[in-house]
Amino acid sequence: MKNKNNFDVIIVGGSYAGLSAAMALGRALRKVLIIDSGLPCNRYTPHSHNFITQDGEKPHKIAEKALDQVLKYDTVTIKKVLATTGKKTKNGFVIETEKGEDFEAKKLIFATGVKDILPKLEGFEECWGNTIIHCPYCHGYEVKNEKTGILANGEIAFHYARLIRNWTKDLTIFTNGKPSFSEEQHTKLVRHNISVIEKEVTSFNHKNGQLEQIIFKDNSMTEIKAIYTSPPFEQHCKIPETLGCELTEQGHLKVNEFCQTNIPNIFACGDATTPFRSVAFAVSAGNIAGAMLNHQLVEKEFEL
Repeated sequence: MKNKNNFDVIIVGGSYAGLSAAMALGRALRKVLIIDSGLPCNRYTPHSHNFITQDGEKPHKIAEKALDQVLKYDTVTIKKVLATTGKKTKNGFVIETEKGEDFEAKKLIFATGVKDILPKLEGFEECWGNTIIHCPYCHGYEVKNEKTGILANGEIAFHYARLIRNWTKDLTIFTNGKPSFSEEQHTKLVRHNISVIEKEVTSFNHKNGQLEQIIFKDNSMTEIKAIYTSPPFEQHCKIPETLGCELTEQGHLKVNEFCQTNIPNIFACGDATTPFRSVAFAVSAGNIAGAMLNHQLVEKEFEL
């Protein structure tokens, strides 16, 4: 193998969960390599919220400060490159990068996040993470009491309506087609003055990501300041699946309470493992993954 290096742990993904795991392992004197492609899940979002001590900070500023602190532990290094393949070996695992480099470790942590599959609607991507949002806990306070939409149908739309009504009563559901609510759900929406528009959506008018109108196929439009939606996603990195890691029905990496996957010596944490997508949750999960992985190492070493 060319450029082979051996580590206790390779962490694939160097955003909040990965860096949190790296800090726990660095403080445990473990030789750690972080491999990061530089595409965090929340790169579209201008500000991070609901993370104590960092509320309102720019996400990249949090990551830069975290990386600076992590790399002060001299057993931790980082490669800013895309990990492309992973293989099981006699002594652990080998991860190969897009540059053809091979790195070997006893154990792996995947903190690789998910990739949102954004609809091909004009203006959507420009507003995503700004005024087209997925989580009221992350973004709801900034658009409280504004004219707000929900771009969804059926159970997902109803769940959003029930939740978001806490932040605004000026709420409209855009089903982008025939509504699929139960009679009971429809009754509750009417009772709470939540209107439903089923016209097909074609685009969004905005200024620098700030929503102004939602545009329909019949060329009509509705003024709107924020829209909640939950686009489909896929795993950002396919290596865990090639190594045999199971996925949940929703498409997340399946882990236990200690961030262990079904494959021995492979851990996972952060957005790749949960629908609770927040910086605070990712940092917490990374800390658990790092500590529990180290716990496995010390147990094995003590038996030798």
